[in-house]
Amino acid sequence: MRTTVVKTINEPLLFKQKLLFWANQFREVVYLDSNNYEQKYTSFDCVLAVEAFTSIQTDSHNAFDDLYQYQSQTKDWLFGYLSYDLKNDVEKLESNNSDRLEFPDLFFFQPKKLFLLKGNQLEIQYLHFVDDEIEYDFNDILSVRAACTELDEVESRTNEQALNLENSQPKPVEINQQISKEKYLGKVQKMLDYIHRGDIYEANFCMEFFADDVQINPLEIYQKLNAISQPPFATFFKNNKEYALSASPERYLRKEGTKVISQPIKGTIKRGANFEEDSVLRADLEQNGKERSENIMIVDLVRNDLSHTATKGSVAVEELCGIYTFKQVHQMISTIVSEVEPTASQVEIVRTTFPMGSMTGAPKISAMRIIEELEETKRGLYSGTIGYFTPNGDFDFNVVIRSILYNAKNKYVSFSVGSAITAQSVPEQEYEECLLKAKAMFEVLGK
Repeated sequence: MRTTVVKTINEPLLFKQKLLFWANQFREVVYLDSNNYEQKYTSFDCVLAVEAFTSIQTDSHNAFDDLYQYQSQTKDWLFGYLSYDLKNDVEKLESNNSDRLEFPDLFFFQPKKLFLLKGNQLEIQYLHFVDDEIEYDFNDILSVRAACTELDEVESRTNEQALNLENSQPKPVEINQQISKEKYLGKVQKMLDYIHRGDIYEANFCMEFFADDVQINPLEIYQKLNAISQPPFATFFKNNKEYALSASPERYLRKEGTKVISQPIKGTIKRGANFEEDSVLRADLEQNGKERSENIMIVDLVRNDLSHTATKGSVAVEELCGIYTFKQVHQMISTIVSEVEPTASQVEIVRTTFPMGSMTGAPKISAMRIIEELEETKRGLYSGTIGYFTPNGDFDFNVVIRSILYNAKNKYVSFSVGSAITAQSVPEQEYEECLLKAKAMFEVLGK
């Protein structure tokens, strides 16, 4: 049983920054920030879960069964992630590529301390706390010293670094490219050969960028990444020495009561230098036949995935190929929904749709096999998902893209980018799209 206290926050933007800084002292942290991005489906502006009361950590073998048992026992809020390689638990697949991040395939924890912010209302939920602990922690958060003392200055800078972290400038991180441009072009051509042969219609092909023997300040890097992107599914994740710093614009899957919502992204174009150019580029994306076909193929895949748990005739496309604008790019997003029985298992709904269609391809299993053949590193948490289950049967999960992954113990930094390969793909253009998606990560790492 959780104890709940509600507080009114006078300066929500500044409070979010203080809350994140305060959270970094804990071993386990999941911080989710919508950046006040206008979206139809949302419960909170910001969520923070810290300090595991219980947890589960496992490899892909029987992972979803283990998660179901864990959830059935706790019947509480659970926060964590599912890595892409849980595909091996869902289907008869395997992953033999190299993995230098060495994250567990699955990690969830039941937080002792939970903060839910909506507007200026903060709901604090604590599990097994001592007298006055909530008030003590709340005052501790408020006392976090901010670098900006004037609220209007903080507001004008939006999500820029508002906390006094370090005065020294970090050394730029030397980023290496796992697959050279020439090799990338060759691999995309091989994927096109599979498409022309009829093995697949579309596949998401990704490549890794990495840095060896480096130390970064994860909180500072996350704040910089979030400041230049301001996406609706930003995440700061910490499990001891393992970090995910995510500026994800994409929702994987959400459940509200008996309604399930998936919002795959397929279709990307850069922002313009001015309003006129930006409007032209946005219109170009909206009318681009190749990008629309990519999106529609994944919509069909998601419709099929949702049908496994949907009530008869309830799967519907709520929005097809909508254009959404973010600070770095315009994106094409579709919304597919379904209804499930009130008794439907949360874990089963996730399992039957995992991994998400936007990061695999169609047909899904064939695409995943070909992806495994052509990519050179395990995706791990990249193109997996971070999010939460609620005790009343709901959940919300993002897609781990536009994200920097860091193992502080191994001193290894990694980020990956990809694009959808279809029959209309031009390898050189797909490569340029990958570099566009990587731009923010390069920028915050100082190269």
